[in-house]
Amino acid sequence: MKPLQRQTLLIRLLAIAGLTVLMAGIWVVLQALGAPASLSPSGLSSWLQGEGHWGPLLLVLLMVLAVVVGPIPTLPVSAASGLAFGMLQGTLIAVTGASLGAMVAFWSSRILARDYFRRKLSNHPVFASDAPQRSLFWGILFTRLVPLFSFALISYAAGLTSVTALRFLLASVIGMMPMTFVFAGLGHTLEVHPVWTVLAAGVLLLAMALTPLLWRRRSHSGPSR
Repeated sequence: MKPLQRQTLLIRLLAIAGLTVLMAGIWVVLQALGAPASLSPSGLSSWLQGEGHWGPLLLVLLMVLAVVVGPIPTLPVSAASGLAFGMLQGTLIAVTGASLGAMVAFWSSRILARDYFRRKLSNHPVFASDAPQRSLFWGILFTRLVPLFSFALISYAAGLTSVTALRFLLASVIGMMPMTFVFAGLGHTLEVHPVWTVLAAGVLLLAMALTPLLWRRRSHSGPSR
């Protein structure tokens, strides 16, 4: 094995070990502090409020875990943030946690697998080294605006492309802000008007799910596709 290959392998092994230790450490901390097994917004909110000044930090850690690990849904975490800290502060905390988780996922896939995809799909406009940054930015922004796309999957997939880390972060923050604010607001009103909150959430999700179809009908340009 050549020195460069050994160095690359070592970096990837360290990245895997670091990611594993980080996620396991967050999980252990949350469990040690009594994180509820149920992901209901009310249960999460009660736990976060009971932790006092540590509540916002624990919410950030929970959101990071939700994004990087994947199976943990981010929607109830966003709703719990609004219920525990109010719409504005809850939105900012949830976006901070989601952004950190997105960057961890982004860099993990970039370090571990981007070179492989670049070699195998060098002619693909998304994975090519000279891929248009503007189109990648708008593509990521669009997927963040529509909750139909998996937040974790898009974060990992973006790391395989040539989009810069700064563009990815900006597109993610701008794109996730509206729906995170909406979900935080729904969580804030959940206990007061539970029926109307569920109905409103359903209408919003349906509207956002239909957005790709409307976008496709109204525009047929390359970046739009």
